[in-house]
Amino acid sequence: MTERKKDVIRETDAEAIRLAKTLIRSARFGALAVIEPGTGSPLASRVGVATDIDGAALILVSMLSAHTGALVADPRCSLLLGEPGKGDPLAHPRISLACRAARLERGSADQIRAERRYLNRNLKAKLYAGLGDFSFFRLEPGRASLNGGFGRAYLLERDDFIIGGALVEELAGSEQAALDHMNADHRDAIALYARHFGRAAGDGWTVTGFDADGMDLAAPDATCRIFFPQPLQAARELRSVLVEMAKAGRAAEQER
Repeated sequence: MTERKKDVIRETDAEAIRLAKTLIRSARFGALAVIEPGTGSPLASRVGVATDIDGAALILVSMLSAHTGALVADPRCSLLLGEPGKGDPLAHPRISLACRAARLERGSADQIRAERRYLNRNLKAKLYAGLGDFSFFRLEPGRASLNGGFGRAYLLERDDFIIGGALVEELAGSEQAALDHMNADHRDAIALYARHFGRAAGDGWTVTGFDADGMDLAAPDATCRIFFPQPLQAARELRSVLVEMAKAGRAAEQER
């Protein structure tokens, strides 16, 4: 008798979805795999990344690069995210997104939003973002393969890690004003979010993005993903959620 092949894919649960979202939102760079024109061979390159407000990956690439020409010729691509730490690199979680790349037309609403969010995350990219040969691409995900470490493999669908609905546009309209306010007037609260909710060390944290699920923080050489206690149902809830999180963080620290 032939032994049945063991199914190594686990059932997707809330923990896997949160890990997937954390890997995507926290990434500073990734490995982009494209199909090389003419040969059909795979070609992988390192790219800087950010996320759109719904969770889709954003990249800024030169039209002179080989991988950019490949995306224009065939938008099918894959993006691998997840940074290894100490020890065996294969023991650390990573996620591979199967995507179709869409070049964003300069001056369009989608491009302006992508540029704003990308530069919030990648400040040094301001040096070349405006050059004529650079373009923003949105990587539209179809599915994802999540490896949470040895023995923790999952297959995720788009709806598992992409936020939909009218709230996306609603938040996008007020996000930058909220970011500017927090970074200018409430750096102490941001440091508290990083320290208490993100278990992150170091100083110099700023908020780089808000979305329905949480917020993204960045320091000079690190990022931190923080989830809200409950997803937002309306953009107007953002301020009260941030205030309550700051109160909870301060109270917890005073009890230590």
